[in-house]
Amino acid sequence: MSAIQFDQVSLQFPGAARPAVDQCSCEISTGRLVVILGPSGCGKTTLLKMVNRLYEPTSGKIYLNGQDIRQVKVTQLRQQIGYVIQQSGLFPHMTVAQNVAVVPKLLGWSRSRIQARIDELLTLVQLPPQEYRDRYPAQMSGGQQQRVGLARALAGDPAVMLMDEPFGAIDAITRATLQDEVLRLQCQLQKTILFVSHDVEEALRLGDRLLIMEKGQIVQYDTPFNVLTRPANEFVYHLMGADDRVRQLGLLRVETAMQRSPGASLNGEPTVEQRDSLRNALSLILKTGAKKLTVLDQGSPVGILTLEHIRDSATPNSVP
Repeated sequence: MSAIQFDQVSLQFPGAARPAVDQCSCEISTGRLVVILGPSGCGKTTLLKMVNRLYEPTSGKIYLNGQDIRQVKVTQLRQQIGYVIQQSGLFPHMTVAQNVAVVPKLLGWSRSRIQARIDELLTLVQLPPQEYRDRYPAQMSGGQQQRVGLARALAGDPAVMLMDEPFGAIDAITRATLQDEVLRLQCQLQKTILFVSHDVEEALRLGDRLLIMEKGQIVQYDTPFNVLTRPANEFVYHLMGADDRVRQLGLLRVETAMQRSPGASLNGEPTVEQRDSLRNALSLILKTGAKKLTVLDQGSPVGILTLEHIRDSATPNSVP
């Protein structure tokens, strides 16, 4: 089922020489984390902002769970969608608890339900409520503020999340930690997420699918594995650095190359988590001499990974 559908969507700003978004069509399946990737000015943030109607398309339609979003009141639409931006966007005069409570209050939740939700979400993003609920944004680090921004976006339990380069202004170490946090939360919550990034490594690390844009158009929409191994054109090839095989293994997850097996079991073979990198999996195979690894999803076996699977993922490509 499609959570979000773009149907021939275009947007041309007044006085612009060309459309910011040009005839874009694709379907985002429910529960996917889709990274919109491309250089500055390619239209990725514009496309994202049309989903919650911060921008209105010049032509085309956008559907949320099968419904044309223009048939929904803007306030009602935005209450169904979590939104996280680069600088957290927290209200500086409000405490952490008050920031997280904004949407539940708009939805008319009871005070007791709101307070329970605040504590639940702060715990979920690993900010102990007793320590952080009464702090103001200025009393927190950038990384902590982004965690609160994430909690606020989740507060009304939206099915869809929009994330506009949320970690772009944060140092590399904190950024990696927050990326891990997003992956952990996505494993638990299975939201449909559109995540804008200009960082290829971030996109490969986070995305179930990559939506690559150039000059307002979608040039490829596929799995990270396919984008790296079968780039649609020369632009995608060079954007992804598809000729760097060692780097590729460090960025691709085990789940992109593994063989899924419903009857997989723990049988004494070395194990690797499906969200680990292929480079770490290769290292484990070479270290142990094992012919295959059992792949785990949160501790449960879900398939196998062999040296041949890894080799296939690094098969050289020519520029299309």
